[in-house]
Amino acid sequence: MNKQAAQLLEQHFDTAFAAPDGIAKLRELILTLAMQGKLVEQDPNDPPASVLLKEIEAERKRGSHEGTKTRRKEKLPPIKPEEVPYELPQGWEWVRLGEICSYIQRGTGPKYVDFSTRRVISQKCVRWYGLDLDPARYIDPTSLKKYEPIRFLRVGDLLWNSTGTGTIGRACLVPQTLEGVEIVADSHVTVVRPIDVSPMFLWRWVQSPTVQNEIEESASGTTNQIELNTSTVINHLIPLPPLPEQDRIVARIDQLMARCDELEELHKEREEKRLAVHAAAVKQLLDAPTGSAWDSIQQHFGELYTVKENVDELRKAILQLAVMGHLVPQDPNDPPASELLKEIEAEKQRMVKAGKIKKPKPLPPIKREDVPYELPQGWEWVRLGAITEYNGRKNISGDEITPDTWLLDLEDIEKGTSRILNRVKFSERQSKSTKSTFQKGDVLYGKLRPYLDKVVVADSDGVCTTEIVPIVPLNGIHSEFLRWLLKRPAFLAHVNSLMYGVKMPRLGTDDAVTSIHPLPPLPEQHRIVARIDQLMVLCDTLDYQIEAATDKRTELLNALMANLSKEAAQPSQPRTS
Repeated sequence: MNKQAAQLLEQHFDTAFAAPDGIAKLRELILTLAMQGKLVEQDPNDPPASVLLKEIEAERKRGSHEGTKTRRKEKLPPIKPEEVPYELPQGWEWVRLGEICSYIQRGTGPKYVDFSTRRVISQKCVRWYGLDLDPARYIDPTSLKKYEPIRFLRVGDLLWNSTGTGTIGRACLVPQTLEGVEIVADSHVTVVRPIDVSPMFLWRWVQSPTVQNEIEESASGTTNQIELNTSTVINHLIPLPPLPEQDRIVARIDQLMARCDELEELHKEREEKRLAVHAAAVKQLLDAPTGSAWDSIQQHFGELYTVKENVDELRKAILQLAVMGHLVPQDPNDPPASELLKEIEAEKQRMVKAGKIKKPKPLPPIKREDVPYELPQGWEWVRLGAITEYNGRKNISGDEITPDTWLLDLEDIEKGTSRILNRVKFSERQSKSTKSTFQKGDVLYGKLRPYLDKVVVADSDGVCTTEIVPIVPLNGIHSEFLRWLLKRPAFLAHVNSLMYGVKMPRLGTDDAVTSIHPLPPLPEQHRIVARIDQLMVLCDTLDYQIEAATDKRTELLNALMANLSKEAAQPSQPRTS
């Protein structure tokens, strides 16, 4: 390897550690450099690969390699210049895989039994970390008599998955522990048996991005059953270094991959510690008196909020603090929520008497065991149906809707943020199905999973699809406060438990009416909404900063990779005799 490129690789492990998917990209670069002859220095004393090829061909002609028939049935085509993807160091050779193997063949369909002393290797057994025999099924031992000796696996054989999206291309070696064991592969696994070539080098070559990226391009068949044909494997080009260099390359790859393993473990430990510290900080927030822990957590934003998962948890904590009465201080001059409830009930009675709404069904009383925590003085526990008209707007047919009417669909609402992504007129999305009307200030709630956190406050009148429930806040209930009540994790968990249906789970028409919610005095509702809005802007800012930092680390890593590739592309030192 070019010494400057080697130094860059060593110096920038930290860059890869910090960037998203950086370690995975570093692994790919290591394998790419290895297969270009840029990972270790060439040794002019190594016999060139051309000599190794002559020895392999002589071994093949003798037909004595491990007692198998090694002569090819057909001569492999010569390698054309346009097939060669890049130049190799002096002493290396481009060869077809079939030129350096005594046997390349997919396994055969076995005769399975419930139990025996012999097993069959399937795709599930072939893992990148090695051969896993746990998923292996059993074969009828008597059927093994029909197998040619060449079909029994040998130590050092490369097993290469050859069927199916997601598994095709995965490979491992037959380990030393299976020496002398009669074991075969099924028809979804290709067996590759090299002659006088390092099996570990062959395995690392299969792992390299060049090979893995080509597999699906060269595979044939349907999407779910793509096939890596044996002829494709036989004709695949492989860069062949001298045998001593193969061993040096494998040793260096192992060394660098071990460092990558250490980095991954360190990254995992740091992330677990970061999440644990954040969980403790959030718990402190939730357990502490109003506002007393918030200053502390703000002082440590730089440490706690470098990953979006923590910001997501902070959003949840903010909502939980809000509904516990811990987000803003209470004001003893606020009229208590009990007075508000009396006004709401009186308003309901007037609306029923005027024929504006139907007389609501009685709601069950709230028992002490139903209450999850104590509320501040002046707050009350209420059922949703006591403070809203749930699904309280009329339904109309498509023929009754005017062309310019706003038509809201669940897909128009962004998941998580509940931002309106599209405002579509009825004339642009005509539908004859029944729609629910809504008015400005109504809370529009998505009742289909996975859209339960899509909750918006209508800023104008319109109609919506029947998967959206218009909830009308009664006099004295802040629409935005109601929206946050319906987005908090406890309510999401409650309605999830009420879902019915398998294909498209949904909430029943009146299932949420009896859900229990904390209700503060109206002035405090306004203060809470203002504080939530302020803190959610802070969370958005944190998300933006994380994205910007992530993009910068990715940009830095890409620049490093490009620099390394450029350095690696410098001509290799010529071989001297």
